Amino acid sequence: MSGSPGPGRAPGKEPQRPGSVRPTARRLLIAIAVLGAAIGVTMVKAIESGGGVAPTVSWLTLVAWAFLAALLFVAARNTHQRVQVRRERIEPSRAVFLLMLGKASAFVGALCTGVYAGFALSFLDAVGSSGPRNRVITAGVAAVISVLVVTAGLLLERACRIPEDPDETT
Repeated sequence: MSGSPGPGRAPGKEPQRPGSVRPTARRLLIAIAVLGAAIGVTMVKAIESGGGVAPTVSWLTLVAWAFLAALLFVAARNTHQRVQVRRERIEPSRAVFLLMLGKASAFVGALCTGVYAGFALSFLDAVGSSGPRNRVITAGVAAVISVLVVTAGLLLERACRIPEDPDETT
């Protein structure tokens, strides 16, 4: 048989197992973050052009995002230990829940990373005064914490992968 892939398969890609979910594409997350940045910049410009004052990112928001990131990292570590290291079986509904939680966290985190980064970029030109400087700092910190949420979500998603069975031959 020739080395060409079967119908519907790209060269160099393994066929997807039935009932499996593809890992979240990093390019998609980057595209979502770029879209979020455009939304953040546009939102600030729209509010200010209408005579309003753009809201600030509160420190409570930062604490909440950091807490979410910490919870996701703990869930990822625990799931990795159970599934990958100790090779324990977990209930299918729990596995699906954890997988979807990881994927959703990665997507929402990517969008928020972009929005917060766009928000921070909107105030960079006026960073000399204290109000805009505080907005840049809090929005920048929120963007960094959102990246941690993305990372934790991807780690949780990865921890949910079913390990290959060494006894199984294909």
